[in-house]
Amino acid sequence: MPDNSESNIATADALTLLLHNQHALAAAIEEVTIWLSANGVEIVADNAVVAMETLDKNAEAITNAIMRIRNL
Repeated sequence: MPDNSESNIATADALTLLLHNQHALAAAIEEVTIWLSANGVEIVADNAVVAMETLDKNAEAITNAIMRIRNL
């Protein structure tokens, strides 16, 4: 079986960048959610919270995948 260590490193690095983007998007959505709540737009704020929960769940899965790839 060929050595795929360079490929694994590149894949893990790309996933890490995507994970950083997930965190940045979650932070931005959180700021908007706070503003929406403060301005009486609770329904939209609630939807934003659901979006953040999805980002968090997916970030955890991406983190696990990165760790598996890096440990190959």
